Amino acid sequence: MSQKDRPWLFRTYAGHSTAEKSNALYRSNLARGQTGLSVAFDLPTQTGYDSDHILARGEVGKVGVPVGHLGDMRALFADIPLEQMNTSMTINATAPWLLALYVAVAEEQGADIATLQGTVQNDIVKEYLSRGTYVLPPKPSMKLISDVAEYCYSEIPKWNPMNVCSYHLQEAGATPQQELAFALATATAVLDELQDKVPAEDFPRLVGRISFFVNAGIRFVTEMCKMRAFVELWDEICRERYGVEDARYRRFRYGVQVNSLGLTEQQPENNVYRILLEMLAVTLSKSARARAVQLPAWNEALGLPRPWDQQWSLRMQQVLAYETDLLEYGDLFDGSPVVAAKVEALKTEARAELAILDGMGGAVAAIEYMKSRLVESNAARLGGIERGETTVVGVNAWTEGEPSPLVGEDGGIMTVDPAVEADQIGRLDAWREARDAHAVEEALVALRQAARDGTNIMPPSVAAAKAGVTTGEWAGVMRAVHGEYRGPTGVSASPSNAVEGLDELRAAVDAVSDRLGRRLTFMMGKPGLDGHSNGAEQIAVRARDCGMEIRYEGIRLTPEAIVSAAIDNGAHVVGLSILSGSHLPLVEELMTRMRDADLAHVPVIVGGIIPEEDADRLRSLGVSAVYTPKDFELNRIMADIVALADPSGMAAE
Repeated sequence: MSQKDRPWLFRTYAGHSTAEKSNALYRSNLARGQTGLSVAFDLPTQTGYDSDHILARGEVGKVGVPVGHLGDMRALFADIPLEQMNTSMTINATAPWLLALYVAVAEEQGADIATLQGTVQNDIVKEYLSRGTYVLPPKPSMKLISDVAEYCYSEIPKWNPMNVCSYHLQEAGATPQQELAFALATATAVLDELQDKVPAEDFPRLVGRISFFVNAGIRFVTEMCKMRAFVELWDEICRERYGVEDARYRRFRYGVQVNSLGLTEQQPENNVYRILLEMLAVTLSKSARARAVQLPAWNEALGLPRPWDQQWSLRMQQVLAYETDLLEYGDLFDGSPVVAAKVEALKTEARAELAILDGMGGAVAAIEYMKSRLVESNAARLGGIERGETTVVGVNAWTEGEPSPLVGEDGGIMTVDPAVEADQIGRLDAWREARDAHAVEEALVALRQAARDGTNIMPPSVAAAKAGVTTGEWAGVMRAVHGEYRGPTGVSASPSNAVEGLDELRAAVDAVSDRLGRRLTFMMGKPGLDGHSNGAEQIAVRARDCGMEIRYEGIRLTPEAIVSAAIDNGAHVVGLSILSGSHLPLVEELMTRMRDADLAHVPVIVGGIIPEEDADRLRSLGVSAVYTPKDFELNRIMADIVALADPSGMAAE
């Protein structure tokens, strides 16, 4: 028997409530056999706001850990020796700042920062396309990415300065070909930016530090072939585009979280099998095996997983790595004509898409094109499920079953105490009060000067971290110097050709519009900081194709802004999409503002990952309808909108 391969890094994407509670979770997970950390930050941290900012209301500690300053980062990694850890931080717009805080804490621990190992995601292009936690326009954002890479090259040589993230592209509907092309185009855009930042002879080593973070869906044979295609295409790009001769620097190094998009609220126990099969896609093929794997928990479509749920996913990895014989053999698929043919087909289609992007000037110039393509692909995916062309067990087939015993009295999820936000703001106030205000001001002046002059932002960011600057203050300087940005929605005002099966709905919209005296106007908005806009986009697209006048206001809006837009647009129905768990405070504020603006007669509908008890609370606030991931039939939602807008009530009959 040949020598057994070392297993990949075992990670769990985790963080919630406070730095102290997240630290306890990390240490517990490490004790259970996790071999690397993967930090989830809350939305204010990801978008550069302090916890007391108006846009942070209801979002603090919900989808990750709040890190507002050096004290929070210090508490997050207390009793975890960073010199011995491999840490992945899912952070993009504020990546330079969070890395600066990490470096400052490591130095406090006495670590030699040159030995630090880990990754900052630092992929802003996919934020414009799919996840929405961008802050700055593309050009200065790319500059910050290159600053991090240049700094890591000289100061933290074992650190991955960018993790090109195709994970969220698939979550936004990308086909395997699009995922390949869009991710590789992003990587080349960053490397093109970096070519003059280091001596030519050292550039291959910088190429070798670029890593990837991918998604693996349920079609696991196709996904395995996709990973082999990634390996071969990246090797090709490194050789032909950048002249990298050393094979070590052409390796496609990637981590993975398997698909969360396909996890279902209905019969959630089925998700365990989905997660296992998707893990096989990135582990079975030795030549395209992930270097780090993090698995979602079975209940992520329901809400925030509990520690036991995360442990179960960790055990799944450990059983595969240590109990099976997978790591004792070479690649199982070399020489397979079926696999070879599929890989070649994927590569051919990806090259064709890459040629289109290159013709547009690269990934940054093609952001609007890529966004529209993702919205189209996601519409096709959802349409296939609705029509029954794609089978999803428990959703559109075999829907009858026994109640899940896994969903107990707590609803099968963990909830974040609402008091966490006030506590975090209290600690933030205390931090500001205790720090040296003069040192903070000097650090901010130096940071502002570096941003204006175009010098590397990392050294003044590390100095600012040590001086006590907050996340919101760091990002405030970046906003002041570079301006803010609102990315394309990908939702065209023109109806698509995909109107098959919509005749009755279109006729109903026409009839109600006649009774209203103008075209039925549906306004879609996303309050708070949640940038996962896929669902909102699909609702807006289907409403448009049904003949409604749509106003999609995009992401990151205050309730005040949404009410103002409802007035300006003469909305007949207002739709809200909130996936971050902040639905109760945000909707409560919006409904109060609707009443104060004499809009109590305008129906409001809400969609998101919303437990039933919260749905009851929303309805008691005056919300007309609540939708969760189980409500996948968009035409039924459209019929509800028509009924709510009908002044005569005839559509509801």
